[in-house]
Amino acid sequence: MIDKSRIPSGVALIGACGTEIGQVDGIEGDFIRVLMPGGEPAYLPLTALADQEGEKVSTVMNHMAARSLLQSEPEPGEGSGPFTSS
Repeated sequence: MIDKSRIPSGVALIGACGTEIGQVDGIEGDFIRVLMPGGEPAYLPLTALADQEGEKVSTVMNHMAARSLLQSEPEPGEGSGPFTSS
């Protein structure tokens, strides 16, 4: 799993296949907040992330599988709290 403190806001979130999913908007607990095309936010578990390089964060799965994990709200749990931006 990627160190969440090193994930910058404003970079592209892409599937392992190279297809863009959305734009990183920040971290909330153990979830990455993603702005989807159209501007609506969604949340992806940090465990779904593979790597961060330059202006891209990639997932461990293709874009379709990653999209199936998106949630409208992050689940409460360890590390959850007010929205924080990296």
